[in-house]
Amino acid sequence: MASISLRGVQKAYGDNAPVIRNVDLEIGKNEFCVFLGPSGCGKSTLLRMIAGLEDVSDGDVSIGGKLVNDVPAAQRGVAMVFQSYALFPHMTVYENMAFGLKLAKTPKADIDRKVREAARILQLEALLERHPKALSGGQRQRVAIGRAIVREPGVFLFDEPLSNLDATLRGQTRIEIARLHKQFAEASVVYVTHDQIEAMTLADKIVLLHSGKDTELYGSIAQVGAPLELYHRPASRFVAGFIGSPRMNFLPATVNGVDAQGVSVTFDGSRETVRLPLQGSALAAGTPVTFGVRPEHLELIAASGNGSGTRSGESLTLARTVTLVEALGEHSYVHLDQPGGTVLIAKAPGDARFAPGDTARFRAHAAQCHLFAPDGFALAPLDAPSLESAAQRA
Repeated sequence: MASISLRGVQKAYGDNAPVIRNVDLEIGKNEFCVFLGPSGCGKSTLLRMIAGLEDVSDGDVSIGGKLVNDVPAAQRGVAMVFQSYALFPHMTVYENMAFGLKLAKTPKADIDRKVREAARILQLEALLERHPKALSGGQRQRVAIGRAIVREPGVFLFDEPLSNLDATLRGQTRIEIARLHKQFAEASVVYVTHDQIEAMTLADKIVLLHSGKDTELYGSIAQVGAPLELYHRPASRFVAGFIGSPRMNFLPATVNGVDAQGVSVTFDGSRETVRLPLQGSALAAGTPVTFGVRPEHLELIAASGNGSGTRSGESLTLARTVTLVEALGEHSYVHLDQPGGTVLIAKAPGDARFAPGDTARFRAHAAQCHLFAPDGFALAPLDAPSLESAAQRA
């Protein structure tokens, strides 16, 4: 087993701007760390620098406490599973899994023992004499994983291993990878994906990378934390917008005032006012901010009343017209017309009945609402009574 340490790591090609910027990261022994982000954000490049397949332009990469910047990939004690499987088509499953061990001149008895043990774990015992063309996509990916397992590395590196599989196989193989990590608890795992479900269900730690090649943040870390930490406490609007599907609702607002009880804001367009129990001492009245709430945190409540929003104490009642309903069976996503030209999406039970033109009513609690400063960073919460925000149905 081995820990991984990145200190001030950067990657640039020629005189171009860096594609990886000032990455400081610690990945502990036995940890399952997922590099997450949109396509083109540099997550695979960062993985390949750990593997030794890309040179580091600046900074240090250490594995197991040893600086490996100049250590060849084959000597780093890591095993990599690629998106494309990279199996030899003329070799059997057994031969593919044994290939790396043969190159390392491992004794035949040890090769046979390791290959058959990996095949047992991956449920490939009946397929050892088959060639890759006779396997399904999920079986090929398991062979690629088995080829990594037999090397008994301290670090497993996965580069979007499930992206070539259909939805059913992705789900099955994701479960197998999670099970394998528990069986090989001594190995650390670094896993690259743009799929939130993979990241949220597999990771002990998520490293979310910024996107946007025209910004100074491109290739830097947006937030590091446990999956639920990124979900419930996003550090910025970028994190809040990337984690969650559908993404968080963002409503433009303006600060009215800040005191010990929190921040008072008015929604642009609707002119409705609400106080949020958040720390905003650096914000002055008149500052433009962004209010955020996730669709699943808008709770459907009983219909009552009509018309525009009302505010009572620390609660906010909003009347919003339904423009579209996405009925998915177990639940529905209700699109609501928000003054100012934006759209508010709420998650409702599947048996709730709405039609375009109706008005819907929902509730959001204070701990599930967010406010983002003009620089995009989130305001920290205060201990305060819950906020209720709602939309009415006629």
